[in-house]
Amino acid sequence: MMTSVDTELIRVLSDPLRLRIVTLLARETLCTTHLVEETGARQNNLSNHLRVLREAGVVETEPCGRFTYYKLRPDVIAQLAGQFADLAESARTAAENKRACP
Repeated sequence: MMTSVDTELIRVLSDPLRLRIVTLLARETLCTTHLVEETGARQNNLSNHLRVLREAGVVETEPCGRFTYYKLRPDVIAQLAGQFADLAESARTAAENKRACP
């Protein structure tokens, strides 16, 4: 079984701050102010990272008065985890497949 992993999503999640944001949002829905407090990042930097995560479909927004809350889309993370699980399963069976050298 050959599988491919969503390389764009891997690129998005490879940034340490974005991965930290995703980890925090896995625990609770947070607004930008909370994320600034938790990460120590500047608000404009954090907003840029949240935009990237939003455009990649990893997080979604929820307006609440003058604040915007962010929440993780678990289906996207589960899909990526499934792709890695498929890749691991392919690796298990690949041990039995050995291409002969010419």
